[in-house]
Amino acid sequence: MAAEEQRTDVDKALLGHATYRSLGEQVLSPAEERFEKGRRTTGLWLAPVLAVAFALIPFDLAPRQHVLAAILLGVVVMWVTEPVPIPVGGLIGVAAIVLFGVVPASDALKPFGSSTVFTFIGAFILAQAMLKHGVARRFAFFILSLPGIGKSTIRVIIAFGVITCLLSAFVSNTATVAMLLPTALGLLAVIAKMLQSRGMVAANFDPLRLRVGAALVLMLAYGASVGGLLTPVGSPPNLIGRGLIEEATGKKISFAEWMATALPLCAIMFVILVIVLLLLNKPEIRRIEGVEEYVAAERAELGKMSRAEKNTLIAFGITVALWIFPGVIAVFAGTESALYETVSGRLNEGTVAVLGASLLFLLPTEWRQREFTLRWSDAARIDWGTIVLFGTGIIFGSLLESTGLAETIGSGASNALGLSSVFTITAFAIALAILVSETTSNTAAAAVVVPIIIPIAMAAGVNPFVPALAATFAASFGFMLPVSTPQNAIAYGSGCVSITTMIRSGASFDLFGGLLLLAGLPAMVAVTGIGG
Repeated sequence: MAAEEQRTDVDKALLGHATYRSLGEQVLSPAEERFEKGRRTTGLWLAPVLAVAFALIPFDLAPRQHVLAAILLGVVVMWVTEPVPIPVGGLIGVAAIVLFGVVPASDALKPFGSSTVFTFIGAFILAQAMLKHGVARRFAFFILSLPGIGKSTIRVIIAFGVITCLLSAFVSNTATVAMLLPTALGLLAVIAKMLQSRGMVAANFDPLRLRVGAALVLMLAYGASVGGLLTPVGSPPNLIGRGLIEEATGKKISFAEWMATALPLCAIMFVILVIVLLLLNKPEIRRIEGVEEYVAAERAELGKMSRAEKNTLIAFGITVALWIFPGVIAVFAGTESALYETVSGRLNEGTVAVLGASLLFLLPTEWRQREFTLRWSDAARIDWGTIVLFGTGIIFGSLLESTGLAETIGSGASNALGLSSVFTITAFAIALAILVSETTSNTAAAAVVVPIIIPIAMAAGVNPFVPALAATFAASFGFMLPVSTPQNAIAYGSGCVSITTMIRSGASFDLFGGLLLLAGLPAMVAVTGIGG
C-alpha cells in the first residue's frame, strides 16, 4: 500500500517540470547523491577562486576585457557545477559585470529585450497548452501508431531526429524544437507509463531522469542544429556567415550550391548524432512489446478532440504558419528581395510566438463562463528560469563582441599558434567557433568569429573561403550548455536533461562534428566548386 501511495504520477511530473531541482526534489541513488553533493559543493568555492585568480594574473588585456573574462570564467564554472540554480548563476554574473564597471546597468540589461527571449515565452506557453489539454499526448499516440515506428524506442528517437532536421532546414531551429517538444514529452509520458505498468522502474521513479527521455529531447535540440545547416535560411549564422564571406571574397553562394555542399555533411553528422546519443543515453527499454494494442486502446479512450484541443491547434497552427512564411518567401524570392525583408522584419520570430500564445487567452472554451483555452495561472507555470538563463547568455555574448574580447582571443591565439595554412586556419576557425558558441548564442558566435577568421586567412595569404565557411558551420555547434543555443535552452527547460548529461553528450558531438567539418568541408567545397 505504501508503494502504491508513492507511485509516480507521470503526467503531473512532466507537466510540472523544472530545470533546476534541489537534491530533495529528485530520486537519486546513494552514489548519485554523493556525486551531486560533491559537484555542487565544489562549485561554491571553485567559481570565486578561479575568477579572482584570473583577475589578478597580469594578462596583456584591456581592463574591461580582463574583468569580463574573469567573471565569465566564474559563471561557466557555476553553470557546470550548479552550486546555485543555473539561472541564478547567470544573474550573479550580470550583477558582477555592472558592479565591476564592465558596462553600465542599462547596457548590461538591454539584451533581455531580445526577440529570442520573447520567442521562448511564447513557445513555452504554447507548449504548456499542448501538454495541459492532451494535444501532445494525441500526437504522441499518432506517431507510435505509424507502421514499425512505435515498436522500438530507437526508431522513435531516429524518426523524431529526421523530422526535426527536415523542418529546421526552412523553419528556425528554435521554432522547430518548440513545435516538437510537447509531442516528445507526450511520447516520453507514454513510454514512462509502459515502464511503470510493467514494473520495470521503481514505484516512485523520476520520469524526468529516464535515459530515453534525455536521448529523445537532445535529439530534438541537436537535430535542429544539424538540419539548420542544410540551407542558407536554416539558421541565422548561415545568413551572417554567407554575407560576410561574399563581402570578403566577392563570390556569391547560391541556395543550390549551399545545399549541395551541406547535404552530405549533414547526413553524416546525423548518423554520428544518432550513435553518440544512443551510446551515451541508452534507452531503458528497446523493444516496446504490445504497443499496437496499447496505443489503440489509449487512442480510443481519448475520443474526439475537445474544444480546448481544437483551440490549441488553431493557435499553434497560426504560429507555425507565420514562422514558416518568411522562409517560403526566401525560397521563391530570395533573401535579398524587398518582399523578404518586409515580411521577415514584420513577422519577427519573437513577435509571432507571443501573438500565438496570446490567442490561447482569446479563444473561448466556455463563453458563458468566460472561460478561455488557457488561464494565466497555467502560463505562470512555464519555466521562467530558462528564459532568464538564456537572457544572461545573450548578455555575455554581446559583451564578448562589444568589448573586443573575442577578437583579442582570436588574434592572440592565431599569433601564438603561427597559423599559415588552410588546414591549420580551418582547424582554428572550427575550434574557436565551437568554443565561443558554448558560452553565447550561435548567432553571436558567427558574428564574432567569422570577421576574425577572414583577416587571419588573408594575412597568411590563404583563401579565406573554406576557413570562414567552416567557422559559419561550427558556429551552429555549441552543444554542451543550455546557453549555447536557444534549442539547447528549450531542451534543458524540458527538465528531461541534466546539465551533466548535456555536457557529456554535447562534448562528444562537438568533437566528432568538428572533426567531420575539418575533414569533409574542404572536400565538399572542392567537389561542388562553391568557392571557385
